[in-house]
Amino acid sequence: MSNASSITHFLLLAFAESREMQLLHFWLFLGIYLAALLSNGLIITAIACDHRLHTPMYIFLLNLSLLDLGCISTTLPKSMANSLWDTRDISYAGCTAQVFWFLAFVSSEYYLLTIMAYDRYVAICKPLHYVSLMDSRACFKMTAAAWGCGFLNAILKLSCSDSYVRKAGFTVVSLCVACGCFLFIVLSYVQIFRAVLRIPSEQGRHKAFSTCPPHLAVVSLFASSAMFAYLKPPSVFSPALNLVVAVLYAVLPPAVNPLIYSMRNQDLKEALRRLFLSGKLYYPELSELSLFHPLPQECHRYIGIG
Repeated sequence: MSNASSITHFLLLAFAESREMQLLHFWLFLGIYLAALLSNGLIITAIACDHRLHTPMYIFLLNLSLLDLGCISTTLPKSMANSLWDTRDISYAGCTAQVFWFLAFVSSEYYLLTIMAYDRYVAICKPLHYVSLMDSRACFKMTAAAWGCGFLNAILKLSCSDSYVRKAGFTVVSLCVACGCFLFIVLSYVQIFRAVLRIPSEQGRHKAFSTCPPHLAVVSLFASSAMFAYLKPPSVFSPALNLVVAVLYAVLPPAVNPLIYSMRNQDLKEALRRLFLSGKLYYPELSELSLFHPLPQECHRYIGIG
């Protein structure tokens, strides 16, 4: 008989040992989860139903909210259930599925944030070419590429291979892609800053740059939490710190991103206001509009002359 055994369950690290703290953890995370569901759901509903928001920037924002919902729904329900029922186990299949979906959603979100930086670059630095470069077909292809590359990255990350060369090669490629995306975002905003500074009027500069701070804030939150999670030195390793870091990059961004994007976005605020007041966002007079705004309105909004 073979002396081998298969792993069927894992034990998750608990947030607290006492029953009172476990229940506190459950109610705290339940509140965060419901807030994330509500805020992201409102953004998705507003953008999907309001024809005025059918522009590339808001289509990308809709997909960002979908990815945020996927990220927080992958890990938080299981953590809350374990705290509520005072258990720590997770099945092998459940752990694999959780790792796969989380990697897929996080990777897709990172690629989507890179695409959103390109969208801001084209809108501000090349406004006359915006409609031709960011038409509906290009928008769909870039969004599909972000989702597809994210899921491919998760598949490759979970693939079992005994070859050290393959594992090292995949790690190097993943690192190069991540650094390349980050460098692209930085260079895009360098060009955006240069273009904004060339605008003569202060009001024009403010209008041109007004759509960028939310994206910059989301990228900064995403990058800082990920870097702290994966690049922290081994000397500061501790189970408690790992739990805090896990909350930072798995729970905080999906819950905070909707607040960041809706706080200063007047168009989104108006769409949400109409949602609350009338219960619907469809306007018959807008049914003839195409998916994207005409060139003058779109360009004027970003170059500050509209």
